[in-house]
Amino acid sequence: MKLLWKSTVAALATTLCIGAPALAQGVDNLVQLEVLDGGKTTNGTYQGALRLTLKEGWKTYWRAPGDAGIPPQFDWKGSGNIADIAITWPTPHVFDQNGFRSVGYVDQLVLPVEITPKNPAKPVRLRGEMDLGVCKDVCVPGRLDFDHTLDANAGRNPTIAAALAQRPFSEREAGVAGATCHLTPTADGMQIEAHITMPSAGGAEFAVIEPGNPALWASQPKTRRQGNTLVASSEVISASGGPFALDRSEVRITVLGANHAVDIKGCSAG
Repeated sequence: MKLLWKSTVAALATTLCIGAPALAQGVDNLVQLEVLDGGKTTNGTYQGALRLTLKEGWKTYWRAPGDAGIPPQFDWKGSGNIADIAITWPTPHVFDQNGFRSVGYVDQLVLPVEITPKNPAKPVRLRGEMDLGVCKDVCVPGRLDFDHTLDANAGRNPTIAAALAQRPFSEREAGVAGATCHLTPTADGMQIEAHITMPSAGGAEFAVIEPGNPALWASQPKTRRQGNTLVASSEVISASGGPFALDRSEVRITVLGANHAVDIKGCSAG
């Protein structure tokens, strides 16, 4: 479990956010954060969510925000009686931002979290901080605090259920027959070219490649179709600038289409 997660490439992503950062403005008047209760599940976990409500027209970012976004980061270390936290990311939108593509959400984000307690007989307290960026004409980085004792007796929350239903399809659900990744050294790092055999996700498909290592950063992929195969290529570099190894089993590829999204975990040699 990672109760404290800080991306080592956050500074790199922040520099790519388009627009002058309005540090003095802060985010308190642009976005509100609240913890939603979804009660206790049949397997003993707690279902909750972080709901971000943004000022009209403002957007925030997905876990892999593209070349023009600020990745969200979470610090859960103030929480109590937590053994594990699992986040389900709803399918994001792709935005054009001054010639760059960013990936995120407009107006609202409901982020479901499933919490496994250390001691099922004791209350669960969700307390921590979320570092995030919100953008419109300018990009504003900031930090929001949350502190909430989860209600084990809360009923099913339709807002959380709707967010869970918006998750990307699994490989099986989307009919993915296979995914391979070919790696080629470059002057600055490594090129990864993924070949995914799958039906179309609809319209102009856009792939996002995550290296699986927080010390690595992947550029905006070029995506194209070759019949029943989607090809996505990207360059991966290290934040340190030094050599690195890329574990194909840790690579995560998300395909965003007009009809649905697909979450692909790992790829074989190709």
